[in-house]
Amino acid sequence: MFMVSVDSDACSGCGECAAACPAGLLKINGQGKCEVQGEPTECLGCQSCTSVCTTGAVSVAEY
Repeated sequence: MFMVSVDSDACSGCGECAAACPAGLLKINGQGKCEVQGEPTECLGCQSCTSVCTTGAVSVAEY
């Protein structure tokens, strides 16, 4: 199983990770930052979000 998380301090708010997430777990919030919406453990572990994040704000961990 996998879990996605976002470091909001490092996030630039570009939205690339949200667009790349096939599970639809990442969204841009009202402050212009990415956040996990829904259950983080529904992550598919595909790493699509991490591969497009230029600031390294998004991480996927196996547990």
